[in-house]
Amino acid sequence: MPVRSPVPVLFHQVDGAHAFERIREKLSQFAGRELGVDDAVHASEALTGNRNRAIAWLLRNYLVLQDDVDAVLDTYFRQCAILVTARDLAVMAATLANRGVNPVTGVSVISPNIVARTLSVMTSSGMYDYAGEWIYRVGIPAKSGVGGGIVAALPSQMGLGTFSPCLDSHGNSVRGLKVCEALSSRFDLHMLNRSADVRTCIIADYDIFGISSRRSRQPNEQQILEERHSDIRVIELVGALNFATIDYVTRRLAGEPPNAPLLILDFRRVPDLTAAGAQLLGENLTVLANIGVTAILTGLETTSPVWTEVRARTAEPQRLRRFALLDEGIEWAEDQVIYRYGGFTSSKETSHLGEQALLADLAPAEIAALADLSTPRRYEAGQRIVSAGEPANSLFFLQSGMVSVKLPSGVRLASLGPGMEFGEMAIIEQHRSADVWADTPVKCLELPLDSFADYRQLHPQTALKIMRNLSALLARRLILANAKVDLLSAY
Repeated sequence: MPVRSPVPVLFHQVDGAHAFERIREKLSQFAGRELGVDDAVHASEALTGNRNRAIAWLLRNYLVLQDDVDAVLDTYFRQCAILVTARDLAVMAATLANRGVNPVTGVSVISPNIVARTLSVMTSSGMYDYAGEWIYRVGIPAKSGVGGGIVAALPSQMGLGTFSPCLDSHGNSVRGLKVCEALSSRFDLHMLNRSADVRTCIIADYDIFGISSRRSRQPNEQQILEERHSDIRVIELVGALNFATIDYVTRRLAGEPPNAPLLILDFRRVPDLTAAGAQLLGENLTVLANIGVTAILTGLETTSPVWTEVRARTAEPQRLRRFALLDEGIEWAEDQVIYRYGGFTSSKETSHLGEQALLADLAPAEIAALADLSTPRRYEAGQRIVSAGEPANSLFFLQSGMVSVKLPSGVRLASLGPGMEFGEMAIIEQHRSADVWADTPVKCLELPLDSFADYRQLHPQTALKIMRNLSALLARRLILANAKVDLLSAY
């Protein structure tokens, strides 16, 4: 089926003899494959296109067409002979619906700005004299051709291509019209009949009560966070965001004043943000900064278009904070709260095993006995201390430095500091389930399980205390996990 378009006139003014090849290449990008030409159709168009020839000379008379008329006509006739299938039309339409990016190849064919203007012309006149009726009945920007094809694009939703040569009195495909009308009616595709609820853009809105980061804290630091949990507010966003959804977010902040001096907006479930939405968000973040609120944007890489758009529209972008992961943002916010309320003042190093949660309530003699069984270890920053899958034959008591417990995929499960233990699951499992990495230079004591097993035989009451402490640690982790599940379930 040949393609028809008015663009040859414009392209010929710019590219001259190369105009046709530019058109063919661009249409090939739209279709996602190399398109050919039907030479027989080209010859027929050139031989019988007297009406187009008359129109061209009339335009030349009024200086609308300023190039060589025959050359422009030949480019137009050859373009009309480019061959496409119904599938090609659908991919072309989907490219328009996808803001100019071919969804099959990933190639950016035209800019969103040009897409908007193209769809505007399709809406107003794409179906010839039937355009008004088409928008009334179908409500999807579309363009028909006298070859029997229809291409229809519904922004951010779908692209549709149909082909059936029988035409009606307006020059549109009879069956194509019926198919499009039936699909629009059945699936409620009319672009002016939208009922999206902007409230669905927020999947969760909470403070950090019971929802802390994966960074394990010292008792005094944890107490500060429990007392000041409302100082950190987290809003998790979802879906493609635009002016209406961001307006809802800003009105929600205005209606519920952000008493929290630290506001986290999580974008990990947001694939796109329109320029208008970014502008409104940037303005609101500027207002919040002026009243002392620190905005933390998470789920964004430095190369993210959303991050670029928001930064460009915020008066003082240097005051924004960005983290790739929500957990990293929450941890940073927790650090700010702890620092503001007297945390981080105690020594970062502890050599006394009595400060270990796993050894809570043990007598000094019991602790001393375990210390005698342990071996001092040192690790450099970036060194892997424990590897997932290896035999679990020891546990570690961290004396100084920081370590992170991670899955082999790199997902962080926890970050630990002095006075905490790791590898403690070796007491109940045979193989390591996660890696442990040294984030900083680390000093720790390693307790071999073989030695600990002999000790337990001689001191069963001590072993019972340690197992009770381990149960309490696991219970706290389960409570935290359940709190996060409950939070998501509430939305």
